Amino acid sequence: MNHDHAQPNHEHAEPENENAQPEHEHVQSDHEHIPAPIAVGRPAGTGGRRVTIRGRSAGVAHSDADVVEFLRRAGLPDAWEYLDDPHWVDWQDGRPRTYDTTPPGHGDHGEVIG
Repeated sequence: MNHDHAQPNHEHAEPENENAQPEHEHVQSDHEHIPAPIAVGRPAGTGGRRVTIRGRSAGVAHSDADVVEFLRRAGLPDAWEYLDDPHWVDWQDGRPRTYDTTPPGHGDHGEVIG
């Protein structure tokens, strides 16, 4: 068995400024956090979630289609692909893509189904 392993080449040019860091090694600090431009608020007891786009109220969504329509009106076509991207949409206080507070297995008025 051959135990010789090729060693990686660690030679690289030294930066001209000894404090300089390569561009690809940028470290994001806490104060650089950029909030998602779309916020979907907590599900309301009566159903629906308030949607804000860049801090402006867009309306109350009762489905993904409503959120996508609000985004289309705001100038973001083909918004379906952004719904699951946390850089675009912040689903606040609730599961993403759910629009009411009725527990699974219950009807609209709290009765158990089944």
